[in-house]
Amino acid sequence: MLSAAKPAVCILLITMAQVAGQEDGEKTTALKDLLSRIDLDELMKKDEPPFTFPKTLEEFEYAFNEHGQLRHTKTGEAFIFNAREDLHRWNQKRYEALGEIVTQYVYELLEKKCNMTKAILPVDASVDEPTSFIYLSPNALSNPSKLLVLIQGSGVVRAGQWARRLIINQDLDSGTQIPFITRAIEEGYSVMVLNPNENYLEVAKSSSAPTDPSGEPVEKKERKDDQEGKKRREFYEKYRNPQKETETDRIPVRENASSEEHVLYVWDHFVAKAAAKHVFIVAHSYGGLSFVELMNHREAEVRNKVCAVALTDSAHSMWLQETSKSTQDWMQQHCCNWVSSPEPLDTPLDSMLPDCPRVSAGTERHELTSWMSFDSIFRYFGKVVETKQDGKAEETSNTVTTRSSALKSKKKAGRRFTQR
Repeated sequence: MLSAAKPAVCILLITMAQVAGQEDGEKTTALKDLLSRIDLDELMKKDEPPFTFPKTLEEFEYAFNEHGQLRHTKTGEAFIFNAREDLHRWNQKRYEALGEIVTQYVYELLEKKCNMTKAILPVDASVDEPTSFIYLSPNALSNPSKLLVLIQGSGVVRAGQWARRLIINQDLDSGTQIPFITRAIEEGYSVMVLNPNENYLEVAKSSSAPTDPSGEPVEKKERKDDQEGKKRREFYEKYRNPQKETETDRIPVRENASSEEHVLYVWDHFVAKAAAKHVFIVAHSYGGLSFVELMNHREAEVRNKVCAVALTDSAHSMWLQETSKSTQDWMQQHCCNWVSSPEPLDTPLDSMLPDCPRVSAGTERHELTSWMSFDSIFRYFGKVVETKQDGKAEETSNTVTTRSSALKSKKKAGRRFTQR
């Protein structure tokens, strides 16, 4: 990354090596001399290209093909992360910029392909406060039969996504929730797509200089107290981060400032008010932890309304989250966790915890667990519905379901996403 500034770097390294062998007093003098002789502008001149990136897929020269795979429009190649050698930070920023475009692309698919609409949160939001949103199918609140609720994990993923990495590097089927939505609608479910990571509005910090209790600007006081120390810190910061980004404040979305708050809020204002007789939930990774927190706060309501929960490599902990014995018993009967494992899909796995049944997702990759268990999850839900309709005892036999599935040959995910 510093190839254009090699002479300056060599001087820097040699001088620092010399300084290391001196006494403390001599080190201070030598360091001051070193700082005075280094031309920082020359050192950083060709360090990094500007963080300016395209705003659309077309400008990036990428597009999703008929198989839902992201490909370069000219070369046909898959996305290449290391577009510029030795510029990891620039490559990462480029990847993040593409990720933001992909997020908007998925929103368009939810609205155009899946016919879903946004519901703004909080429901009583004022014009000038930060907001979030979820997606609802047309009959999400009115369908008297079945409702499917989708909760992704933590991080950069937004509504409709399981894993950005999979969307960009593999395909839309594996990385988005769209196959779950389309399958659910085909089978008579209404759908709610949660958005637990859209928690705040980011705004630039005020440029006014802070002051100390005496009224003197802090920056002036720092210069007076420790000019040399500040000079060293500024040198290090410029060397480490030549394109220092704007400092920002995060204003939380009211009652939706975390994944746990979001799931609870959506339950109270949407799921609990839905007409569906049978509610089903798919929760991935941290989404599983948020579901358990929902149980901790609304146990009676969840037990009364939810028929079954499919967790995929859930991050929950019965002990750390201090779940009640009744919650643990209910999850034993109504939940199943498809976890990353080298075992074939649906193979029952032992658990030492007071937890719900665990079976293999047929993959060791955490982010792939939802997609690899796709068919198994809908079979699991189907069994629950059959049991309800047949008037049998209200007990979900996860063991029977998963063991019968395990006897079948492992089935690779084959439902391909086709753009329209």
